[in-house]
Amino acid sequence: MRTGEPLPALGDVLAALATGLWHWDTATGLVSVDAEAARLLGLPAAQASLTEAQVRARIHPVDWNEITGVIQLAATEGTLAEVRVRIMDERGRIIRVVRSRSKPSFDPRKKAYELTGTLQEVTEPTPGSPAGRSAVTGDWRRSREAFLLDAGRALAEARSTAEVLRVAAGLSMPGFSPDGLAVFGVEGDRLTIIGHHGQKPGDEGPFVHMSLETDYPAAEVVRTGRAVYLSSPSEYKERYPLTWPLAERFGRQSWAFLPLTVAGRTMGAWMAAFAYPVTFAPDERSVLTTVARMLAQALSRAGTAESERELSEGLQRSMLPVLGPEMPGMDVAARYVPTGGGLQVGGDWYDMIPLPAGASRTRAGGGRTALVIGDVQGHDVRAAGLMGQLRIALRAYASEGHRPDAVLSRASRFLHGILDRGGEGADNDNDDAAADPRFATCLYVEVDPRSGVLEIARAGHPDPVILMADGTVLMRPTAGGLPLGIDPDADYPTTRFTLEPGETLLLCTDGLIETGGHDLDTGWRRIRTILEQHQGETEELADALVQAVHGPSSHHTTGPLADRREDDIAVLLLHRRALGRGESEADGGEARRTLLTVAQAEPERIAVARQQLRQLLHDWYSPDQVDSAVLLLSELLTNVLVHTDAEALLVAEVRGEGDERRMRVEVTDNCDDLPHRRRPGELASSGRGLLLIELLADAWGVDPQGRGKSIWFELYEPTAARR
Repeated sequence: MRTGEPLPALGDVLAALATGLWHWDTATGLVSVDAEAARLLGLPAAQASLTEAQVRARIHPVDWNEITGVIQLAATEGTLAEVRVRIMDERGRIIRVVRSRSKPSFDPRKKAYELTGTLQEVTEPTPGSPAGRSAVTGDWRRSREAFLLDAGRALAEARSTAEVLRVAAGLSMPGFSPDGLAVFGVEGDRLTIIGHHGQKPGDEGPFVHMSLETDYPAAEVVRTGRAVYLSSPSEYKERYPLTWPLAERFGRQSWAFLPLTVAGRTMGAWMAAFAYPVTFAPDERSVLTTVARMLAQALSRAGTAESERELSEGLQRSMLPVLGPEMPGMDVAARYVPTGGGLQVGGDWYDMIPLPAGASRTRAGGGRTALVIGDVQGHDVRAAGLMGQLRIALRAYASEGHRPDAVLSRASRFLHGILDRGGEGADNDNDDAAADPRFATCLYVEVDPRSGVLEIARAGHPDPVILMADGTVLMRPTAGGLPLGIDPDADYPTTRFTLEPGETLLLCTDGLIETGGHDLDTGWRRIRTILEQHQGETEELADALVQAVHGPSSHHTTGPLADRREDDIAVLLLHRRALGRGESEADGGEARRTLLTVAQAEPERIAVARQQLRQLLHDWYSPDQVDSAVLLLSELLTNVLVHTDAEALLVAEVRGEGDERRMRVEVTDNCDDLPHRRRPGELASSGRGLLLIELLADAWGVDPQGRGKSIWFELYEPTAARR
């Protein structure tokens, strides 16, 4: 070459050196080769784009496994990857040895390797000579074992029929690899196509619903349970002349049809078709037979899992109701999410039950509806079965017109009877039930949509939560009894309060609270944040609650517990639409309000009342005023319990906007004796109540009622609160 002459093209140089060029992207699974590289791989000398399976079929299995390790090491160290590989023909004979040099790179985003390299033949013992054969015999057996181990692991990990078929399509057998696969099933007396690979969509048409009596290899395999091997087109045409025209158009040279057998029953057939002649030597038949057995087991497991999944999902869908009919002035939304493991069935449920109209129960026109949410212990098939029975029983009792307390009492007796705890003469099934006792929590709400009045009975279930119109969140304590099924004679007291316009009632199972490693305290704080920040519709709120607890974002809000507990989630929302213009309350301001009853036998509810008041005043400007209000409330409630025989009714509310907000706390009892101011001495234990009210309240008073009295006080938010 003279000085100054241009250098020859890179492709010409590589061709002159008998060196091939190739590029491999593991993300796409494609290998691009030039003409020389294709020739060295034993393929036609033309530029081509090959699949990994096509290339792997030409490389000795032991060498292929070595390539993977060399590439990973070179990518880690940033060096060249150099390896010698043996190239094999269609019959598994070594035809040459080549050296590959490449520079691999790893893409962490795709989690894939990308390589560009060269391929060049090197001198080795002559293929077919004793030296050439001796090294391959042991390698063949070792590579066969390695292949079967890899195939068995991949098929065992497949969880669906589609995954099993994808794994089967990607199998590259040692020394020979099919380019067409088909899996046949059986329905009655006909063949079906479960899946295929290497053919175009629609090519399976002639083989669908083919009779088992047809003169076709797969049909014969299903009938007899014996494999059929066809090494050439002439053999296929001779043995199956009627169906040969169906197979001829695919241009294959050899076929293997093997039975898919599980527990002695032939469930279908597997076809492996080859684009080159295969003699099906004993070793090759052994590999195919083993793969067919593993494929049958994998398909059987996947089919069973899919059937169980479909059964469980259908069971839950059939047991969960469709919300309706629509309640005037109310919006209802519900969500159910099964647990992440097992059969994805459980004992959580919700229901919406139209109640019968009656003069003693509702005003003219009816319209009352019951909302029910509950949780049977466990999330398995038995829990789902008990849930279905209990839901039907609750619906029946409610439809008869019973009050909420009576509905739950009857339901508890019903569930206790089903569980048959420790009864004499129980059969084996009942013995198993007694060894695995169950109970159910439940919350039953009777709704009057006209007035917004709610009557609630609770059986061991989490209390309801109120989202007020201004975003304030209150947990609403309600009277309750034991979970259903524990005591057949249990009582369930009823709590009555009003859902004000613009407010939303949240009912949920403990899965919404505790999923993600949360306890009741941290779980409620997470839900409170979602409720306070939400400004959309009721359906959107239901989605937001589920997503925050069960969606991807839940992994950023894990609780204090070590394990991420998973449980069924049921959510039921009832929203009372806000009043329109001209329908607001008489004093013109929206109010947030809480109401609570404290009975003589329940002094512990004074603490609940204090908590309710603090939640009501969560955004009050002056903490000192909040403390004063809580102190005065405790004084008023304690006076009722100590100085009367009546129960105390608390009504606390916040009204106004901007600089004119005020809180009003009113405690009512049915005792006619009016309080009077005293002058207690230093050692007196009582008599300071009115003095405290007069000192701390901005306004207060005592209002006689028709029977009893009410004592109230007001505090005005400081003017600096809104500046």
